[in-house]
Amino acid sequence: MISSYPVLMSSDVLGSADYYRTAFGYETTFESDWYVSLRRGLWELALLDHAHATIPAGFGRPAGGVLINVEVDDVDSEYERLIVREGLPMAQDIRSEDFGQRHFILIGPDQVLIDVIQPIEPSGEFSAQYVQS
Repeated sequence: MISSYPVLMSSDVLGSADYYRTAFGYETTFESDWYVSLRRGLWELALLDHAHATIPAGFGRPAGGVLINVEVDDVDSEYERLIVREGLPMAQDIRSEDFGQRHFILIGPDQVLIDVIQPIEPSGEFSAQYVQS
């Protein structure tokens, strides 16, 4: 395998691409009115017009129902930037979870949820469930 990355079908490809560039620092590697390829370091994300002819009949719908995890070093700073200063729409306020995450969830383009996460120490109940590598 050479690579693997998600392609989200979108109702507004260019607007969605702008969202991911602005909110998360992705850079454009290819852009047309029906497809945009984005990259940030090793991570890639592509957006495709849900009505494009390459989509098989009956499958062309925006990507709602998808959750993208974005792991960060300082979730509180990202919360301040994205929610407090930028006013991006939020599905879940910031909180710490016993299973080892401090996070909040944004509502992105096409109702894609974006879970902004900082790993934290899990509670005893959950720490035993982590696989050591």
